[in-house]
Amino acid sequence: MDLTAFFTLHKDLPREGPGLPEDVRWAVELAGTHGEARICDAGCGPGADTETLAELLPDAWIDALDLHAPFAEATAARCARFGPRVKAWSGSMADLAGPYDLIWCAGAMYFLGVTEALSAWRGALTRAGKVAFSEPVLLGGSEPQAVRDFWAEYPAITGEAGIVERVERAGYRMLDRRLIIGAPWEAYYAPMEARIAELRAGPVSEALEAVLAEGAAEIAQWRAAPDRIAYLLCVVDPA
Repeated sequence: MDLTAFFTLHKDLPREGPGLPEDVRWAVELAGTHGEARICDAGCGPGADTETLAELLPDAWIDALDLHAPFAEATAARCARFGPRVKAWSGSMADLAGPYDLIWCAGAMYFLGVTEALSAWRGALTRAGKVAFSEPVLLGGSEPQAVRDFWAEYPAITGEAGIVERVERAGYRMLDRRLIIGAPWEAYYAPMEARIAELRAGPVSEALEAVLAEGAAEIAQWRAAPDRIAYLLCVVDPA
């Protein structure tokens, strides 16, 4: 994939994965995160969830990082109104220092692996620290072809039991979990769909058209089975 073309599509999208503010709120309340908590948004993308965390927790200190520097820069601009309590930079989520009361990772943990990321982050948590993350999940039963096509490039995907097993393998316990399905995906794909249409209205290079076609195909696969394509949002802590 041509990365310049890829980021031409994704530039200025409000978020880089499915989710809604209510998902963040659910996780924060379950984790018991409050007051002057230290939080890390690992793999923050353009900062949609960083912004929600800062709004939900007006006294918290938040670090946001993403390997793609323009996303970190977008997060910094988006959250500038919160002043010095929100800091964003480009970096690897494999190297978190902490200590954090909450590590939030929306749809990005698969870059490291659930077990591997949780193991690496144990030393970055406070004694009462929690991790909240979302991970692709199969819902079980007979999967439609659209679902199989959608997850074809992520062979490590499992059902809920498989995610729980990976959490426990890292020495953590599952506090609770819930599905991210339906509307949170629309919140991601609707702006992308509009962006594809906008870009196709002007001159399009061969490389960009390939990226736009891939994005449109992904959206079409999701629209073919929106009640069967999901992430599992989990809140866990070291056992």
